[in-house]
This record gives sequence, structure tokens and C-alpha cells, in this order.
Amino acid sequence: MSGYYYAPTGGHPPQTDLLTGRAVFTEAYAVIPRGVMRDIVTSCLPFWEKTRLWILARPLSGFAETFSQYIMEVQPGGGSERPESEPQAEAVLFVLEGELTVRLDGQVHRMEPGGYAFLPPGSGWTVRNEGTAPVRFHWIRKAYEAVDGVPLPQAFFTNERDIAPTPMPDTEGKWATTRFVDPEDMRHDMHVTIVTFQPGAAIPFAETHVMEHGLYVLEGKAVYRLNKDWVEVEAGDFMWLRAFCPQACYAGGPGKFRYLLYKDVNRHAALRPLWRGGAR
Repeated sequence: MSGYYYAPTGGHPPQTDLLTGRAVFTEAYAVIPRGVMRDIVTSCLPFWEKTRLWILARPLSGFAETFSQYIMEVQPGGGSERPESEPQAEAVLFVLEGELTVRLDGQVHRMEPGGYAFLPPGSGWTVRNEGTAPVRFHWIRKAYEAVDGVPLPQAFFTNERDIAPTPMPDTEGKWATTRFVDPEDMRHDMHVTIVTFQPGAAIPFAETHVMEHGLYVLEGKAVYRLNKDWVEVEAGDFMWLRAFCPQACYAGGPGKFRYLLYKDVNRHAALRPLWRGGAR
């Protein structure tokens, strides 16, 4: 862990800048570069004070199907006593910079950069910036897919610095994943992890699988294979990959390449749209 994560701060480019950018939107993937995250594309939410956000992904035909992902920016004194309006929504919070105070079941949790929280649906959490500087954090939301006989996962708080990354086999630790939940824990229907590549490390084949992805680059730069294209990405960029989009990566350096990764897991493939048939 470097102790540093890229977070957008907004602003606007000068009128002298060229329009050409790296943003890409296709039927298989999207790239939202960090330079796109300006003041003009922020939004606000009901019952949140002194807060704005960048919406990186949302359930939409031809785009993200299983999750939404925000970068939240909360000014000192801001926050919400009613942060979540969807009773079935589970959440992961990951702090990029600043200090975030989360209250849950009478307990106070102060999250610093690298702080990670899992919040199950209906948990009644609240959030506040009690510091003196803005706090910026990811908020990943998914409609929890309950299964009869499988209990609801419980809330937990941790920090990535307290979890040893798991190296991928035969990579000498050059490619590793920080896992916050046990992959075989059937209570969880999504995984949000941190993937780290040392300079020169690679995903040496075109992964093609059913899991949908959201990737936010925390640190460094790399060349990413998305479907048929090689795309350069850097800290602050976001990528969406639909299910079965071929993907690979080469981390060229000079430093580590790290990203926050979402994927849906541990459930049957739905035989009807979730929004029509409810839980699987």
C-alpha cells in the first residue's frame, strides 16, 4: 500500500484545451477518464447535506446491469441521516481521502484512507464528515439477491492496510488481490477487492467470464485490453466491463498499478430479469 489514492476534485479545464480525450463508450465496455470528472457532471442526492457526487455506473440498458458506483465528496459538517433510499441495497464504502464517520447499531466507526466498510441491506447506517477537510469515497451499491436458507451477511469495517494481499499462483507476488471477504462465503453476492500489479506484471490471457466489472484505478498506469482494444489508463480512470467482455492488462510502471474492482458472484444466472421477477 502506498498510502495514496487518486480522488477527483472537480474544476473545469480552460477554454484553450483541446476537446480530444480518452473517453470511450461501447456495447462491451466504457472508459471514463479522470479528466471527465468535472464540476458540470456532478449530481446531488436527497437527504445528503454539503455533498456532491460523480456517478460512474448505474443500472441501464446497454450499460451496468448489476450495480451502481459513486464517488462521493462530502464537505466538513456534511453527510446524511438517511443515506440509502432503497431497502434492498447493500453497500461497500471505500475511502480515498479525508475522514468519514459511519454510525451503525450504536457504534461509531471512523474511516481513514484505505478504510473499507460492508453494509448489508436495511442496516440503517448514517454517515458524517466530522473532520476539517473534504472526504472523498467510493460508494458501491447492489440490490442484494437473497437466497432461501442463506443468511444475510453482516456489516464489517476494516482497512486495506490490515489485510495481506493474496498473490496469484506462479506470479512471485507480482500480481495480487486484497480480498475483504472469503470468496466461498455464500452470504456475499458481490466482491469488491483491490488488485495490485508490480511494474511489468500482466494478466497473461484474455479473461472472458460472466462477472460484470467496475474498475477504478487507485494508483499508477497500465495498458488494458478491453474487448478488441488496448486502452491506456491511469490513476483516477474508471472502466466498466460488461459480462463476457474479454479483458487483460499489462502494467508498464514505473510504479505499482492498483485498482478497486467490483464483480457480481455466488448466485445462479437469472432466468428472468431481476427487476421483473424479484430475487433469484
